[in-house]
Amino acid sequence: MIYRDTVKAEWVDYNGHLRDAFYMLIYSLATDAFMDRIGLDDAGRRARQRTLYTLEAHISYLREIKEGAAVRVEARVVAHDKKRVHLYMEMFEGDVAEPVCACEQMMLHIDSSGAPKSASFDEDIAARIAAEPAVALKDARYAGRVIGLPARASSASSAVAPA
Repeated sequence: MIYRDTVKAEWVDYNGHLRDAFYMLIYSLATDAFMDRIGLDDAGRRARQRTLYTLEAHISYLREIKEGAAVRVEARVVAHDKKRVHLYMEMFEGDVAEPVCACEQMMLHIDSSGAPKSASFDEDIAARIAAEPAVALKDARYAGRVIGLPARASSASSAVAPA
C-alpha cells in the first residue's frame, strides 16, 4: 500500500459517485507517496533539484465509489530505465480485493535546476526504484491497453452524420 484517502463530498458528482478527475487526483497523491519512498520527497527534490514529470497516464474506471468510501492505492513498477519509470497502480475500496480503478503512468526524471530537462536518476534513487515491488506488464491486468473502437468489417463511417 502506498496511499490511503477518503472520498470527500466535494469530489462527488451529480451521479453520487467519485468524479473521474478525482480518481486522477488520488493517483497523483499516490505518485507523490511513491516519490517520497524513492528519495524524491520535498527535501530530496529541493536538495537534488530533481523531480518526476508524468508524461502519460491511462486510467481504467472499473466500478463506482461513493462519498465517504475509504480508498487505498497499491503501486508496482512495471519497468524503468536510467530516466523513466513505468508505474502501475490499482485503487481499492476499503479492504475489498478487487480494484475499483487502475492507472498506469510513464514518468520522466527531470533536472529542475534551470530550464527543465530530462536527467538520469542518481544511483541511490535508481537502486530504490529497482527495489520497489514490481509487476510484469502481462500481469498488470489493466495496463498496456489501447483505447479505440473495434474496426468494422464494412466501410461505413462510424462518425455521427449531421442532422
